Amino acid sequence: MSEKLPSYGGQALIEGVLMRGSKGLAAAMRKPDGQIVIETQQLTGIYTNPLFKLPFIRGIISLWDSLGIGMHFLTVSANMQTGEDEKLEGPALYLTLALSLSLGVGLFFLLPAAIGHLTIYFLNFSTWWSNVVEGIVRLILAIGYIWAIGKMPDIARVFSYHGAEHKTINAFEDGAELTPEIVSRYSVEHPRCGTAFLLTLIVLSILVFSFLGPLGGIWRYIARLLLIIPLASLSYELIRWSSNHRNNSLVNLIVKPNLALQHLTTNEPTLDMLEVSIAAFKSMIEEEHKVQEVPLELAHESS
Repeated sequence: MSEKLPSYGGQALIEGVLMRGSKGLAAAMRKPDGQIVIETQQLTGIYTNPLFKLPFIRGIISLWDSLGIGMHFLTVSANMQTGEDEKLEGPALYLTLALSLSLGVGLFFLLPAAIGHLTIYFLNFSTWWSNVVEGIVRLILAIGYIWAIGKMPDIARVFSYHGAEHKTINAFEDGAELTPEIVSRYSVEHPRCGTAFLLTLIVLSILVFSFLGPLGGIWRYIARLLLIIPLASLSYELIRWSSNHRNNSLVNLIVKPNLALQHLTTNEPTLDMLEVSIAAFKSMIEEEHKVQEVPLELAHESS
């Protein structure tokens, strides 16, 4: 039986890629002058806590922390492309993040809930059917939103870096040499993608919300807000499980919609983009090894 590979992941940035391991991460970003800048960070603290290994709890911790780290490096990469006077930081940054998060919750959770609720009064739908309509509206909004923003040139480039990230991880997991020319041959699909997580979350919300009993007034919306975190945690576990069973034909059939949706959020990258992604991945691996070597050094010092 072959040794199980580490589950590395990443995220597209603005003119860059973030690669993340279990003990370290690295972000590689190309400046307007063509230079690749790399920032690394060790993952310590909560990642060494036994709670981080518990199912469902690890999902909540990982998703929350990934959101913070992802937004941080997205901001860094965005500021790298602008002048000093245009940088987003301080109160303006936090206000932008808060508005973005609120818009996301409102658009993809509360608005569909309101539309589903209206079908009870205007179309005489049952509670069950109104919840189904809510889920379908949520799915349509999510897919439509992704498709629409993908038509924007700047977002299209981000999606190309997303494709570069997937190709790099696929090449590593296949044992290939990490050069732009070789990595370019690999697929832009990957089962541990955030797009796959999003679709899984939406499908789970359709199933769970469909079987909720009648909730009047504001309780319908409160229930949706309260269930976001548990559903996100369950989605995380399902994505993790499916990625560990990629040789199972039934699992491959189940995840096909997830992989298909990724073609909305990934584009074929250029060799220059792959160069950035590979630089991020190699730097992340180096950071992983640094963290692993620390206990050995301490042990030698104390002996």
